Amino acid sequence: MKKHFLPLLFLFTAFFVQSFLQAQSRIWTLENCIEYALQNNIQIKQSELNIEASGVSLLESKLSLLPSLNSSAGYSYNWGRYLDQALNFYVDRETRQGNLGLNANLVLFAGLQKQNAIKKQKIDFLASKYATDKMKDDISLMLTQAYLSILFNRELLKVAREQVVISKEQIARTEKLVAAGTLARGSLLEIQAQNASEELAVINYENSLDLAYLDLLQILDLPYDTDFEIDVPVIEIEITGELPTLATVYTLASERLPQIKKAELDVESAYKDVAIAKGRLSPTLSLVSGWGTNYSSNFPDLDTTSANFGEVMAFGDQVRNNQSRYLGLNLSIPIFNGYQASSNVSLAKISATNAEYNYQLTLNTLRKSIEQAYSDARGAYKSYVATRQSLTSFQESFRYTEQKFNVGLSNSLDYNIAKTQLASVESELIRARYDYIFKQKILEFYMGLPLTLSR
Repeated sequence: MKKHFLPLLFLFTAFFVQSFLQAQSRIWTLENCIEYALQNNIQIKQSELNIEASGVSLLESKLSLLPSLNSSAGYSYNWGRYLDQALNFYVDRETRQGNLGLNANLVLFAGLQKQNAIKKQKIDFLASKYATDKMKDDISLMLTQAYLSILFNRELLKVAREQVVISKEQIARTEKLVAAGTLARGSLLEIQAQNASEELAVINYENSLDLAYLDLLQILDLPYDTDFEIDVPVIEIEITGELPTLATVYTLASERLPQIKKAELDVESAYKDVAIAKGRLSPTLSLVSGWGTNYSSNFPDLDTTSANFGEVMAFGDQVRNNQSRYLGLNLSIPIFNGYQASSNVSLAKISATNAEYNYQLTLNTLRKSIEQAYSDARGAYKSYVATRQSLTSFQESFRYTEQKFNVGLSNSLDYNIAKTQLASVESELIRARYDYIFKQKILEFYMGLPLTLSR
């Protein structure tokens, strides 16, 4: 019995642990969402392919400094009058002929075009990495906003459900007051109508929460029917309104953000294009070398002492005897080519100037984004403080109106107004709090701090 019990206990324990881990894996923290997206997002994978392609282009530019070596081979069957390459005169007969060759070319100088091309490809390779980093940053911020949107809608739904609970309790009390003759039946009907409106609000908030989950799932590229639930952290971020200065945020952001680095590299790359274009105006000096041989079915065997006198020389002997070699220098000097080289220089300079403008635009866009986030954070803080101060007043007002209503000293209209105002203030406080948290996270992100809700 014990022998069978131990394996069963082991299997049961393994199954329980696996089920527990699977249940735990369905709870996603913000960090889990960001990590998953960075590893599985298709756009990021495509951008990483661009990095690989840029690396291949860089390797190609480096290998272009090596000599080029090409081989050639040909075979033909001829009839009629033609030039026999092996005999080097015209013949009028059927002939089979072939040729073999090797050619090498090494560019010694070409206005440093290849050297500048290598430097440009190195710059473009780094720029492609920064482009991928920028995409990762954008997706991380989108995930943070979507994650906070879920938390925000959860709290709104919680407030709405609490309002329904309060209304149901008030309906029960009002029914007793109506039965006792303390309140008119119209008061009960008005509160019941208010309760129906609040239940509809709960449904609307549930729909908003579902849409918030849908937004997050779509950013993660997960199907809507995925068994998915986010972790609801205890956000202990103190809303103090203490923000870093704009100058501090901008300085740190401009030194580290990938879009700024990429824009800087784009300027460098554009000026390498100018150097390459100028190099096309210079002479090109190349070292050339080659080897060749040929065969013809008409080539006679010149060995008079051989028994094969008058017959065609063997293929191997022809290949060996007909060899030719050469080594030389080629100098090409551009004189006039329809103004093409000069116009390329002018266009490259225009592109370089445009890259400088794009760099400045990127800095301006960053500055404006930081200013907007900073202004939004300050506005959200002010709204949060004002709403928090007024919340106490609305809570006291509702409590007082509720007590008066319960003893028949206030009508249902006043009660419903006080209750609606309290719910509105609570919702506004939640909105201001999460708005401030998100804008604060953006500013921290600009300064190089990781996106997390635990700080």
